Amino acid sequence: MIDLYTWITPNGLKVSIALEELGLAYRTHTIDITKGDQFDNEYLQINPGGKIPAIVDRKAGLTLTESSAILIYLADKTGRFLAKDGRARHHTIEWLMWQTGSFGPTLGHAHYFLTYHPEQSPMAEELFQNDTRRMYQTLNTRLKDRAYLIDEYSIADMAVWPWVSRFERHRVDLNEYPAVQRWYVNIAGRSAVERGYRVPRVTGDIPLPDFRSLL
Repeated sequence: MIDLYTWITPNGLKVSIALEELGLAYRTHTIDITKGDQFDNEYLQINPGGKIPAIVDRKAGLTLTESSAILIYLADKTGRFLAKDGRARHHTIEWLMWQTGSFGPTLGHAHYFLTYHPEQSPMAEELFQNDTRRMYQTLNTRLKDRAYLIDEYSIADMAVWPWVSRFERHRVDLNEYPAVQRWYVNIAGRSAVERGYRVPRVTGDIPLPDFRSLL
């Protein structure tokens, strides 16, 4: 049994989606970061950094934090969604790190300035809006001639997808990025993704674009 400590953020959804895709038995512990649960002493014993998500694999006796590290661990544990070696493994990790180091942080700042504090920092809003569009264009270029980020569906897709599911907060029209839109809608239709999106609680249906570029 795996204990998952999480909240309804893209980084949290990465792991719940992976657990559903992998069919692993897990138990969810809700860490409501809006109430400061991540700083409770009990949780800090699991993750001293006070962030979500974290897992405790009881059978393996392993506690692990950092969402992308968790994805690699789960994929290696099951032998799925991450090649054991070769180019496919390296490129999967490459795009996983792109999400961790570039896509996620940029969009996180966009959330802050464009959604939660709009019209308060015009310079920052312009900076992160432009950076957000650049990131979406990078993703669109990668997906232009392929169904997934690598040759097959992988943990890289599971990592990037939850961030794109916040496209409305990014003030992004997915019709401007047709390859991203196709990829996003395709993954949104996976039953495991639908289940993982509802962990630790239901916040609504998966947001879908208006599909103008698909007409």
